Amino acid sequence: MSDRPLAAVVLAAGLGTRMRSSTPKHLHPLLGRRLVDWVIEAVRPLEPRPLVVVTAPGHEDAFEGVEVAVQSKPRGTGDAAEAARPQLGGFGGDLLVVSGDAATITTETLERLLETHRREQAAATVLSFDRADPGDYGRVVRSADGSLEAIVEAGDATPEQLAITEINSSIYVFDAAKLWPALEQLAPENRQGELYLTDTIRELVAAGERVAVYEDDDPAEVGVNTRAELAATAAVLRDRINEAHMLAGATIVDPATTWIEPSVELEADSIIHPFTMLRGETRVAEGAEIGPHAVVDGAVVGPQALVGPFCYLRPGTVLEAGAKAGTFVEVKNSRLGAGVKASHQSYIGDADIGEGTNIGAGNITANFPHKEGEPKGRTVIGRNVRTGVHNSFVAPVEIGDDAWIGAGSVITEDVPPEALAVARQRQENKEGYVRRRREGDE
Repeated sequence: MSDRPLAAVVLAAGLGTRMRSSTPKHLHPLLGRRLVDWVIEAVRPLEPRPLVVVTAPGHEDAFEGVEVAVQSKPRGTGDAAEAARPQLGGFGGDLLVVSGDAATITTETLERLLETHRREQAAATVLSFDRADPGDYGRVVRSADGSLEAIVEAGDATPEQLAITEINSSIYVFDAAKLWPALEQLAPENRQGELYLTDTIRELVAAGERVAVYEDDDPAEVGVNTRAELAATAAVLRDRINEAHMLAGATIVDPATTWIEPSVELEADSIIHPFTMLRGETRVAEGAEIGPHAVVDGAVVGPQALVGPFCYLRPGTVLEAGAKAGTFVEVKNSRLGAGVKASHQSYIGDADIGEGTNIGAGNITANFPHKEGEPKGRTVIGRNVRTGVHNSFVAPVEIGDDAWIGAGSVITEDVPPEALAVARQRQENKEGYVRRRREGDE
């Protein structure tokens, strides 16, 4: 690689403006990260100095570890690139420009693009892909000798140009000193009335500059303008995340139905079953088994712990070694000690449960005070406690070690260790009641 300095600009302003409805911060709901964040992470290993993100007004504080430029009005990609000029100062090296919605782009592809640019000693190098269905992407138009002639946006292309299958990725490397004069020549002579960065390629070609094309064989989508493209991009990223976990030793039974956010950590020999979603700062230890049909969000799942099927672990939950949260169990902000079993249809919120305790079916911790300004109470259940079916624990309340709770009991007071707590009315059988009621109706 050349010793020429490298800077990078990521164009994040106006992402998703062609979608019919908004996606907050252009975030895919199953991946937990903005599309532009994936792009930034792909660019960082190239160590550009500076790395500038161009964003819309009001989002200046949405990025860390980069320089931020603001495009005051959405006047197109050429204007967005111009907005980064003050941050670049007198930079005169190679300038990588990447669209902020190219979330599937990889560092390796960008490295190959940069290598081509420097090898060809070009004023600009375009990253292109071949697509059987090029859709709304700009077309790469070549001269008879195969050299680049122009890039034409789909909305401005002729029928002959629309038949071209080589598409522009909206990712380029420029000789920075030659980009700025080309940007100054741009005019909004297109259907959208915008300043296109792609038109700088036309200006450079017209000026006799060498413009190269690097065509990559990456099959992934390169941008997002529609909900369909957003889903396709998410699927590519999902598969990359899952493959990395599997290569590191985790078992994912059906990767196509398993969604794991990039912040999740899986230890080797953990097992993730189909239709499972792992989100936030979730940590899954060796030997743990999750799913099928489980959602784990910001929880810690200990060694050999079992989650599901049909289970929801919410933020702040910790399952220690060998614990189980089973079918239709929801746990929030609670710690289940080693070997705790909560197997069936229970809600555990704001609770600490000691090791070896068994939570019967249909148990809930009632932790909401229903009094304005009062915090939620906490339920503490000791070691080796045996609860019955259909128990409610009205917080704050503490159950001592080795205590038993009778079925159907609503526990509102502390229970001493080794005690049996029964909090329900005694059963009464009214003999003949049904017959008397029937005869009265007649």
